[in-house]
Amino acid sequence: MTSPRRFALIPAAGVGARMGGSHPKQYLQLGALPMLRYVLDTFAGATVIAHTYLVVSPEDGYIDSLLADAPHLQGRVTVLRVGGATRQQSVLNGLRAVQAGADDWILVHDAARPGLTRAMIDQLIAAVDNDPVGGLLALPIADTLKRSDGERVGQTVARAGLWAAQTPQMFRHGLLTTALEQAIDVTDEASAIEALGLQPLLVPGSTRNFKVTRPDDGALATLILKASS
Repeated sequence: MTSPRRFALIPAAGVGARMGGSHPKQYLQLGALPMLRYVLDTFAGATVIAHTYLVVSPEDGYIDSLLADAPHLQGRVTVLRVGGATRQQSVLNGLRAVQAGADDWILVHDAARPGLTRAMIDQLIAAVDNDPVGGLLALPIADTLKRSDGERVGQTVARAGLWAAQTPQMFRHGLLTTALEQAIDVTDEASAIEALGLQPLLVPGSTRNFKVTRPDDGALATLILKASS
């Protein structure tokens, strides 16, 4: 029996409205490289990943230039111009376009998490590879949480047992496709799996694997990436 392969799937069809930039945030320059390059380089350099698939909008006008400047990614990254209006649709469209078996693993990763390392990928795979459901990188919540009531505190939320989801999120191709086809308005893959009544495995992640969402995040990500280069 052939062992399941592992593929990376990176949805990068968003416009990054909260960043307020003139172009999609995945192409934001972080030091010497666009943010998306760090993500692609990390997966392309991970020998445990058979291939990396990048889902972009059909109208994306930036990806060709990015890849032209990165000849080492040739043969390691395939661009799928099937991005949808939501993350869920982009990932589902990507899954349908990927040449993978039902038991092959898919590692879905945010294009806006450039701090991912190969060690984190290895850690996730080591924990999840034999799990019947799949799992994701995540961090236990350390801050005190407040639920708002307009501009004021409505309630303090107990943080015991709460985790902040990160990516990659690793599930088998067949299961994840089914989950996303049936899910309604989910914001990550684990939520779709949970909607099937399953419990994904939580694998401790890293603070450096944060998501670049607002303008100040770009400066912080640049410092982290520079320090580790």
